[in-house]
Amino acid sequence: MSTVAFQNRGLTSVQLQQAIDYIHTHLDRELSLEQIAAVIHISPTYFASLFKSATGISPHQYVIRQRVKRAKMMLLKTDLAIANIALQVGFSSQSHLTQQFKRFTGMTPKQARPSP
Repeated sequence: MSTVAFQNRGLTSVQLQQAIDYIHTHLDRELSLEQIAAVIHISPTYFASLFKSATGISPHQYVIRQRVKRAKMMLLKTDLAIANIALQVGFSSQSHLTQQFKRFTGMTPKQARPSP
C-alpha cells in the first residue's frame, strides 16, 4: 500500500478535533476507546490506529497526558486535596495520579504544588 493511499484514509481534522473535544469534555470520567471512537463513528481498533498516526501517541497515552496536565493546573491554581484532584481529573486514586504525574513531569504532585 502506498503512503499516499494510507494518508488519505487518516482521520480528518474535524474527526480528530471531535475526538479530542470529547476526551477533554469527559476527562473526569472513565473513557473507553469504544466511547471515543463512537463519537466519530468508526471502529475502536481503527480509531486507535488512526489517532496514533495523527498524533504520534495512542489515545490512552493522550488521555493520561491530558489528565496529568489538568491536575498540574489544578495543583497550581487551587488548594484542593491531591486525592480530590486525582478523582476530578479521572484517575482512580491519588496513587495512580502520583505514579503518572511523576512519569510525565519527573516530580510528585506534592512537589509540583507551590509552597504556601
